[in-house]
Amino acid sequence: MVDKFKIGDQVTWNSEAGRVSGTIKKVHTRNVDFKGYTHHASEEDPQYEIKSSKTEHIAMHKGSALRKQNN
Repeated sequence: MVDKFKIGDQVTWNSEAGRVSGTIKKVHTRNVDFKGYTHHASEEDPQYEIKSSKTEHIAMHKGSALRKQNN
């Protein structure tokens, strides 16, 4: 089972540049257009909008790509 996250959770994920950390800003439960692409989402498999802690870049990922950050 994939973890469910909520707004404010600190998470990490892999990117081309290595491991990145950030904060969940939005949880999308319907398909959403983001940076020119449609990201498919549902109540059972949401997409998470995350703001990078380091660069403030906004990324969109499914829960399967994310891990809760240990503080």
